Amino acid sequence: MSAKNGNPHAKKSPPDDVAVLLMAHGGPESLDDVEPFLRHIMKERVPSPEVIAQVRERYRLIGGKSPLLEITKQQAAALETELNKKSSQFHVYLGMRHASPFIKETVQQIIKDAPAHLIAISLAPHYSKLSVGAYIQALQTALADAGSDLPVTAVESWHDQPLLLDAFAKKVKEALNNYPAELRSTVPILFTAHSLPERVLAEGDPYPKELEGTVKGVAQRLGQVDYRFAYQSRGMSPGKWLGPEVDEVLNDLAAKEEKNLLIVPIGFVCDHVEILYDIDILYKETAQSKGIALRRTESLNASPLFIQALAAIVHTHLPM
Repeated sequence: MSAKNGNPHAKKSPPDDVAVLLMAHGGPESLDDVEPFLRHIMKERVPSPEVIAQVRERYRLIGGKSPLLEITKQQAAALETELNKKSSQFHVYLGMRHASPFIKETVQQIIKDAPAHLIAISLAPHYSKLSVGAYIQALQTALADAGSDLPVTAVESWHDQPLLLDAFAKKVKEALNNYPAELRSTVPILFTAHSLPERVLAEGDPYPKELEGTVKGVAQRLGQVDYRFAYQSRGMSPGKWLGPEVDEVLNDLAAKEEKNLLIVPIGFVCDHVEILYDIDILYKETAQSKGIALRRTESLNASPLFIQALAAIVHTHLPM
């Protein structure tokens, strides 16, 4: 059974079916899509030609498009298979906030399919009103615009889900095993997550604390490791953003004459531009200029343990 993303020919679901909606940021499917993608994100602000050119170049360097939609489809299909191992009760859909298939479009299809309940999961484990909160708002607006009374459970956070922590720890162990045996216990580990404007601290946003919880949970599974945390991929908006930033950590490691660094992008669950450009190109080049060989863990993508984590979240939030 394949996951759905707005198929107009989909059959109506039996009354006991559960719809699962995976929500993600979205990304351009070609270089021509970069400008409309940026315009959708920036809303009232119009991206300058310089910004458009800069972002286009980043996507050109990672293959001319974002892999996010393709990977999210793989995650959705794998999750549907995992959930239906013992029944055919579940149908998994995907909706994007800033690209097609938009959350609103997918919600319209879900309403047509008439499930008994909808469980919505943002593919961002750590709650912030600027990220997960915005996904949930888009979902609620879509339901309200459609006049739907479909029962919905929106999962706000799953940063400490045990299988998620296991999945990250497994990727770290696999990456460390690629180092010579004598180096594995000494390689500095840098956990990273997307930065947000610093004002979220004054607003009591739980994002930094939830990231801290995930890092501690993974570190406990790794045992004695030398680890740090930093924010990456700050946006273009003016003002202060959360820190420390990756560049600061690189400077500190260089001052200590460290020669290796393993980055673990703990705030992301699949490959996209913040992984493939920011880490694999930008930070790697910066680290190399400081005499540091930078590697990163493989992304979770549709790995079995991660899919099991998503399935566990669904089962936890099933209606009684």
